[in-house]
Formats: sequence, C-alpha cells, structure tokens
Amino acid sequence: MARATKTPRLTEHERRYRELLEQITEIGFIRSGSVAPRFNYCGKSNCRCHADPPQPHGPYWQWTAKVDGKTVNRRLSAREAEFYQEWIGNDRKLRALIDELREVAEKATNLILEQDVKV
Repeated sequence: MARATKTPRLTEHERRYRELLEQITEIGFIRSGSVAPRFNYCGKSNCRCHADPPQPHGPYWQWTAKVDGKTVNRRLSAREAEFYQEWIGNDRKLRALIDELREVAEKATNLILEQDVKV
C-alpha cells in the first residue's frame, strides 16, 4: 500500500514527539507520593506548644504514598524530605510529559490514518 508524503503538520508532530522523548531522558529518579511538614503538641502543660500563641514542635517531615493499595507514611529527616520533594517533582514532570506525548501521538497518528485513506 502506498503512503502519502509527510505533511508539514506531521513533520512538526514528529519533531515535537522527539523533543518530548529527549526531555524524558533528562529526568532523574522518580518517586510517587507527597511530602508535608507536620507539627505536634506534647502533653506538658507548661510547654511552648501550649503557650499563647502556641508554638508547636516541628516541623517533622512526612512522606505519604499508596503502596500496593495501602496508604504508607514515613517520617523523614529534613535532608530526606529534600530528596523526596525532588523525586516527586520529577515524577510529576514525567507524568506531564507522557500526557503530552499521548496528545502529540494521537494528532500524528490521526494524520497518518487520514493520509492513508486518501491515497
């Protein structure tokens, strides 16, 4: 079956697709979940956490994610929280790039199918 020559639009979609793939190769380690600071109140009535205004203890960093369908929490050091925030950011970038790859691929494949039908 003969194929139509590439249109400028198809060439542009292919170029954008390759750009997105290149961006994916630049992403570092990924990790799902979220990191949040937590503050606690102790049981000592004369502690600063019960003062007016209260000054709770913390921040204590906590990672939360779904693992095998269950919510998992892990307390992190400040340094670990920095790593996790970077990895989670990388994961979000990767997901966004994959979404855009799908959009570009859909446009490109639709053009290919249209050209093939017209030939």
